[in-house]
Amino acid sequence: MLIKTFCAEVMGLEATTITIEVSLTRGVMFHLSGLADTAVKESYDRIRAAVQNVGFKLSPADLTINLSPADIRKEGSGYDLSLAIGILAAHGKVDDSMLHEYMLLGELGLDGQLKPVSGVLSVAIRAKKEKFKGLLVPQENAREAAVVDGLAVYGMNSLADVISFFNGGEEFEPTVVDTRKEFYTQQYTSDLDFADVKGQESVKRALEVAAAGGHNAILIGPPGSGKSMMAKRLPGILPPLSLSESLETTQVHSVAGKLSNGTSLITQRPFRSPHHTVSQVAMTGGGNRAQPGEVSMAHNGVLFLDELPEFNKNTLEVLRQPLEDRKITISRAKYTVEYPCSFMFVASMNPCPCGYYGDPTHHCVCTPGQIQRYMNKISGPLMDRIDIHCEVAVVPFKQLSRMQPGEPSSVIRERVIKARQLQDVRFKDFKGIHCNAQMTERMIHLFAEPDTPSLDMLRMAMERLSLSARAYSRILKVARTIADLEGSQRVQSHHIAEAIGYRSLDRGDWAERGG
Repeated sequence: MLIKTFCAEVMGLEATTITIEVSLTRGVMFHLSGLADTAVKESYDRIRAAVQNVGFKLSPADLTINLSPADIRKEGSGYDLSLAIGILAAHGKVDDSMLHEYMLLGELGLDGQLKPVSGVLSVAIRAKKEKFKGLLVPQENAREAAVVDGLAVYGMNSLADVISFFNGGEEFEPTVVDTRKEFYTQQYTSDLDFADVKGQESVKRALEVAAAGGHNAILIGPPGSGKSMMAKRLPGILPPLSLSESLETTQVHSVAGKLSNGTSLITQRPFRSPHHTVSQVAMTGGGNRAQPGEVSMAHNGVLFLDELPEFNKNTLEVLRQPLEDRKITISRAKYTVEYPCSFMFVASMNPCPCGYYGDPTHHCVCTPGQIQRYMNKISGPLMDRIDIHCEVAVVPFKQLSRMQPGEPSSVIRERVIKARQLQDVRFKDFKGIHCNAQMTERMIHLFAEPDTPSLDMLRMAMERLSLSARAYSRILKVARTIADLEGSQRVQSHHIAEAIGYRSLDRGDWAERGG
């Protein structure tokens, strides 16, 4: 007897339908083919125990199971449910009349309970594309899969429930998620607010400009000045996720297995802050199954690197290509996967090894040479991709002791949203360009060309402050964003002046001044 059930293998963000063919003849042998990994090969032991513990007994038989296409490697425990139902149907314990209409996904415990698996959203998208009637998944994954419209998703607690579903012994209701309602009611909730930040108006302004134009930023200041505190509040002033961005972000986290059980959608922009001991593979993605790394987990959100010079130099250098291309390609001998990684890069660092260079309240013990070597831990090409350099000073006691809160994130976010709306209109005819930070050189000439007084100011600043040539286009991009926040159609001299102030680390006298 030949039975077919359906599952899926997730590679990158895409899922491939896998047909599980179960052939039963006389005998006592078990054969599994189709390039299965150890977790799939061990599934038969789990299935046999689970079937017995839910009250069924399998008669001795010769089982041959093939996972098709046979040239795609099958990995993980998500095949357990589909294999178990196929084996039971081959033994005549499950009605096979509806098996071709449903895709099955889930891990089995020895007691027959279903356990959650990763990548369910990608599988649900594939099931809808393949025109399956429905998808059966563990209860914890049901809401995640149910955000896909036009697909009946059933959350199951145990193998016994799935058997009952196909045998018609019990009626099950599909999981229904009002995607739009859930999305719009949760996207504005945040525990971190800029109202909690006392003082630091110039830094908050710099972060507002960064958020409005999608610019990468670095904060330089002594310990305890509030760099990390303000960076963590940055997602609260970014524009809310669109529904398509939310789905894509959820898909990345689902594939990585980082989605909380019972979650349907990620409604707020991600904020990833890996420790400085993070490896290259953990940062960019990879491993045996080519999982997403930190850069992809921060997709549509913020990647924050605290104490930037403490990171391994090679780990920092691998960020250069993702920052430019906004996608990461992971290549293996037999396959290549691509993950999106369009994120805002925000970093913080001390100005010197002791941390107190330029701090009026502490004496810095570092020499100019030590400061320069410390700064040189960050390469020029990486610094070239950071538009805004912001110096953070220690907040004096007088400001810290004030009782009144600062400007709330909601007010700042409104200004950011208005600026982004102007950019949406400006770049509507340019594919893949959504904010000022993504402008090409040709687009800078089209939309951020300075007038004569502004050009004279920029020339003077570059000469007097020893600004590098690479700072020119960065200043114009930031100035364009400042003009958008002001609602100005043209870039004016005061926009250029503010943008010049955000290029601290390009100044040739960094290590000699203020010590």
